[in-house]
Amino acid sequence: MRIVTSIATMQQLAKKWQRTGKRTGFVPTMGYLHAGHMSLVKRARQAAGKSGVVVVSIYVNPTQFGPQEDFSKYPRDLRRDFKLCREAGVDVVFTPADKEMYPGETRSRRCESADEPRFDKRGYSTYVVEEKLSQSMEGASRPTHFRGVTTVVAKLFNIVLPDVAVFGAKDWQQATIIKRMVADLNFPVKIIVAPTLRERDGLAMSSRNKYLVGDLRRQALVLWRAIQTAQAAVKRLKAVPAEKLKSDLKKLIKTEPDARLDYVEFFEPDTLAPVAKVMRGTHMALAVFIGNTRLIDNAKL
Repeated sequence: MRIVTSIATMQQLAKKWQRTGKRTGFVPTMGYLHAGHMSLVKRARQAAGKSGVVVVSIYVNPTQFGPQEDFSKYPRDLRRDFKLCREAGVDVVFTPADKEMYPGETRSRRCESADEPRFDKRGYSTYVVEEKLSQSMEGASRPTHFRGVTTVVAKLFNIVLPDVAVFGAKDWQQATIIKRMVADLNFPVKIIVAPTLRERDGLAMSSRNKYLVGDLRRQALVLWRAIQTAQAAVKRLKAVPAEKLKSDLKKLIKTEPDARLDYVEFFEPDTLAPVAKVMRGTHMALAVFIGNTRLIDNAKL
């Protein structure tokens, strides 16, 4: 396995693979890898084929974190990540520094201790913005988040030049936005959305689960219970008013002392358009603070 930190080196490798006809499967991550990420790597390997290559990027992207979010505290463990990637048969791990990805931007001295990743913007000013699908749910709660996501993913696609990129279904809205960006901007890459991996008790695997200490880990299961409650309601009644179901789920989440609902929404899976009636095939997503940790989850009902 090769570790690459330079954009120029990564692009040279990618162009070489293209010239020799090797298919490239790509998994973009922010590191602190777990079994969910490894399932994406496995899917990328299948898509690339036996003679292809798999690239995993590990980069905690500052532009997708907003004020008071956990950029500086986001869990990092590169040594462990490299070990997992090596065991999974990854060919290249791409780990660029901020100065590589956003040249000309330097951390403001006034913000060194703040969670907000502010930069002295003297040499970087170009962003990719999706203007429709990014307005609701995560986009409403984190207004600059998807601008950072689409920008960094577009940059990574131009650096790695993948034939296939694999994203997790846990971030359903993100995956939908990336698919729209790829279609709208004619990126020659196929997007695969792989299923969410869960712990045995139903909690969706996430790097942020590391923050759940003591009873917070148990309370975090309220997200999965909310999904199960919605699934049971649809199975029993076939069509449920969305506002009534939202109200019921808010009450459920309030039963946990350290849980605070950010949002719960019901929508069409491809367009993210909200629905008035929840039925089979409707998608739901929710975000809940468990203590200071914000968790997201979603499912097709």
